[in-house]
Amino acid sequence: MVQLLILAAVLLGVYVLLTKTLFKRSKCKGNAAMGGKTVIITGGNTGIGKATALHLARKGARVILACRNRDKAQAAIADIQQETGSTDVLYMELDLASLKSIRCFAETFLKTESRLDLLINNAGTDTHIRTVAPMTVWGGGGGRVVTVSSMAHRWKHIDFEALAANRDLGTGRYSWQFFQAYCNSKLCNVLFTHELAKRLKGTSVTCYSVHPGIVRTELSRHVSLWQRLFIEPVSRLLFLDPEAGAQTTLHCALQEGIEPLSGCYFSCCEVQEVCAQARDNALAQKLWEVSEKLCKL
Repeated sequence: MVQLLILAAVLLGVYVLLTKTLFKRSKCKGNAAMGGKTVIITGGNTGIGKATALHLARKGARVILACRNRDKAQAAIADIQQETGSTDVLYMELDLASLKSIRCFAETFLKTESRLDLLINNAGTDTHIRTVAPMTVWGGGGGRVVTVSSMAHRWKHIDFEALAANRDLGTGRYSWQFFQAYCNSKLCNVLFTHELAKRLKGTSVTCYSVHPGIVRTELSRHVSLWQRLFIEPVSRLLFLDPEAGAQTTLHCALQEGIEPLSGCYFSCCEVQEVCAQARDNALAQKLWEVSEKLCKL
């Protein structure tokens, strides 16, 4: 009996420790006005993206869900409209795995929209639409680019030879599994933001990368059945829901006065230090140049 009580106490202690550290929750307090502003959210039909879209629609923004799956996007739009009463939420087709689709999206956006105030690179894919619109369409009061990264950026490095050979975030001669590629892509996201901030210096556009927390999202669909059997109960007990996971993204989108922090990495609605690789100026510039070459920009 005593042993069981000790075990229960230890498990409770571990649970409390995890919820205060690795699975810590935060709350966005930013309250910038969004009426009349236009927002693009990639992958805005599920998970963190949908929660972000719902919040911004509630604040009166014109929200464009840039997604691959029309049916899922329309279902998300119906949910958002029902919850917020907004009629200014729309779908534009975008498949981030296809450069042709990205260019088509950019052309459609430029033809149909007159301004862009906020771009949220939320989709779990390693391609960004930084060229979605020239600076002339950014809103007069300045714009923001928020890119969802992860603390997993600390666990990988970039193999440029493999990237050029395979157009994949692998390393060496073999393809990496999903999680390893995920970590690589998140390092790229932080480096992308770091370099973008340098290139946008002196303009009214700022950019930020964020770790949303460990969130219960559809990314688990990429793992095997036996892994899901382990992950599901743990995720229900500890992982953040999409609403909680959207808070740091919303902070970087809505918090006034953070413009001097352009290029920084946020977690729990606060600036956090990144690993040495992620603040390497030469590496960030090389990634940018290699990306331009691969994208034929």
